[in-house]
Amino acid sequence: MTPRLFALTLLSLLAFAGNSLLCRLALKHTAIDPATFVAIRIGSGALVLWLVLRLRKPTGRLEGNWHGAVALLIYAVAFAYAYTRISAGTGALLLFASIQISMILYGIFIGERLSSTQGLGIGLAVAGLIILMLPSVSAPPLFHALLMIVAGIAWGAYSLLGRSAKDAASATAGNFIRATPVALLLFLLHALASGIGYDAAGVAYAVASGAVTSGLGYVFWYAALKDLKVTHAATVQLSVPVLTAFGGTVFLDEPVTRILMAASVLILLGIALVVLVKKRPA
Repeated sequence: MTPRLFALTLLSLLAFAGNSLLCRLALKHTAIDPATFVAIRIGSGALVLWLVLRLRKPTGRLEGNWHGAVALLIYAVAFAYAYTRISAGTGALLLFASIQISMILYGIFIGERLSSTQGLGIGLAVAGLIILMLPSVSAPPLFHALLMIVAGIAWGAYSLLGRSAKDAASATAGNFIRATPVALLLFLLHALASGIGYDAAGVAYAVASGAVTSGLGYVFWYAALKDLKVTHAATVQLSVPVLTAFGGTVFLDEPVTRILMAASVLILLGIALVVLVKKRPA
């Protein structure tokens, strides 16, 4: 892995962890409802990315496509609504397991193969994720569990679509801009049916999630995906719960436990085995 690819991947994963913290704060600790959160998140991301593109290349053409926009929107909506009735630990297990399984299956389908050492690495990383989340895992409502699985599959699809993007910023902006009208329509339908729930803190978290950790973070991710194997891209994302947990320690005064340390070692060791160990030629 080159220094540039490492930096892009690390920035992406830090953005994903930051996004998890912001979503948790907004949907668990403020009055904002999921439809309002998603509309602000997608809309603010679209606005910031559009401004970035106009400053960088005023006459530039938007990339991205409707497939990417739909995958982005399904992920954001399913994720937000799932977290209204599901614990953080259960949600993370379902989300990242479905991301990894869907992406690795696709990687195998297109001909990527793992060595036995890399297979061991995936096993260690998954075991670390289970250990990390096990204390907060509870049996979720079936519908909301399915929503989180759908969110993971949609994110896997969004990641796979990004591998063919020529310009990461333009593709991400195009996807966000295409998704915005549909997000606003869902917001209006929700407002008519149930009213609007929000407060200043919830709106602020949604804007930060959309403009920074989603919009700009996804640009880094699309740039990294060009040079990451599908199986590698799937596995490195298992570090996000670890980064989120340490972020909770720094920003939310959550304790550093022995379970967190042990799980972190397993996950990071597993990722290292997948990414750094090269498959021997047949």
